[in-house]
Amino acid sequence: MLSFAVYASGQPAEKVNLSGAYVVGSDDVPLRAEISFKNGLITCKKRAAGPAGLALLWDVAGAGTILLETIRVLEREVPYVLQVELARGRLMRINHKLEDWGLLDYEGVEELAIKVSQARELLIQALQADQPAEAAALGEESLSLAVQASEELSRYHASVLLGRRTQSGGLERRVFGCAVHLDKPSELFRKRLASAFDFATVPVVWRDIEPTEQNFNWKPLDAWVESLAKQPVPIRGAPLLSFSEKNVPDWLYIWEHDFDTIRDLAFEHVRRVINRYGQYIQTWTVISGIHANNCFTFSFEQLMELTRMTAALTKQLCPRGTAILELVAPWGEYYARNQRTIPPLLYADMAVQSGVTFDAFGLQFNFGPALDGMYVRDMFQISSVLDLFAKLGKPLHITGVQVPSDTTVARTDAGGEGPTLDGGIWHQPWNEDVQAEWLRRFVEVALSKPFVETVSWQSLADHSRQEVPHGGLLRADLAPKAAYRQLLTLRSELLGPPQKAAGESGAS
Repeated sequence: MLSFAVYASGQPAEKVNLSGAYVVGSDDVPLRAEISFKNGLITCKKRAAGPAGLALLWDVAGAGTILLETIRVLEREVPYVLQVELARGRLMRINHKLEDWGLLDYEGVEELAIKVSQARELLIQALQADQPAEAAALGEESLSLAVQASEELSRYHASVLLGRRTQSGGLERRVFGCAVHLDKPSELFRKRLASAFDFATVPVVWRDIEPTEQNFNWKPLDAWVESLAKQPVPIRGAPLLSFSEKNVPDWLYIWEHDFDTIRDLAFEHVRRVINRYGQYIQTWTVISGIHANNCFTFSFEQLMELTRMTAALTKQLCPRGTAILELVAPWGEYYARNQRTIPPLLYADMAVQSGVTFDAFGLQFNFGPALDGMYVRDMFQISSVLDLFAKLGKPLHITGVQVPSDTTVARTDAGGEGPTLDGGIWHQPWNEDVQAEWLRRFVEVALSKPFVETVSWQSLADHSRQEVPHGGLLRADLAPKAAYRQLLTLRSELLGPPQKAAGESGAS
């Protein structure tokens, strides 16, 4: 059993936020565990032997409230001091990335190296402290310095690589995209879209297309595809197949224990969609989040069979198109709660090794709600996890990214409360300026990676069905937020003005 002592103001902490907390093993795979807090002590009863660490949402002075991991430790009778192990975990990862990024002796990082050294010295003092409360206070100081230094290191590293990439012409002309939602067909919406983005993603949601068996509702999707094709704006379709509850038609649950029937129905759905829109859409997200969102509790082999079938059918019907396998929740914390899922890197590696016919991976980064996969991480963590996907040898598209511009609770159409935005903050509580700055930092980090080809914002305007409330770049009335203007500036810096259809003017 692992245990961590938590102190606040020199006393055992009275409360700790365990929302989203999970245990992670030495191979970075989340582990099943029972996590509890009582009398200043976090207890983790894990179901696997070996060293492990604790990941939890933590307030870091100067950096925000982010999901952090301790170093991997062995079980022992004496509790570890949480703040010390969080600081040690971050400093260990900084050392690894300094070597990985080749920044150990790089000119220009001297001030950041001093910060790291100061954080390391504070950690040494914490490890030598006589009292755990004193160790916790020193660990807290060390953690704050380490997190701030690591974010600055990731930004510095991104600026170097992005500068090289832009100077060498390594960015494609069509880099920035955005998803549309079918209930926003106004001319102003189309104008905002064309002014800032190089391509648009239309939602191909089985639940909406075939709400009842063999009764199809193509009209909203037809209207958007026709409109975008006329402008012309390149179109992506996503996702052809997903087994999340919001994508699966209710009538499909009749066959929830009949895999063969569901596979055949999925085959027909994918074939039907591509045959209808294949002349307009050349890039498809063929399957999305099947490793994490598995409402039918399919087995590992069944999930891989569905992946193989959908990708092969897409390439058969659209041989010159691009087929993307989309991954969600890249840290895989959902696996700690549901063993019928697959860790993201394992799923991705299996897709490559088993010969699935696809062209690229897609990856989502949506933060803000208190939901697995959406707890806030900082830019150092984002940069580090992107590096892991480079090893798979496939291009990467950021197919969905979003953070909120407000922290108030959204309301659903039914009048109930939507998801709460207490999944963490980045530097300070979310507002339009923080969202804009986060967007710039994220795009710089993502596009500094030579294997990342495009970045797509999850939704252009605020609407009731957003996964991240207030996550649009436009308000509900389509007025631009600071993040929309930031994107226009950033895009112009990197690529020049976007290509516009005849008669289009800039956003106001």
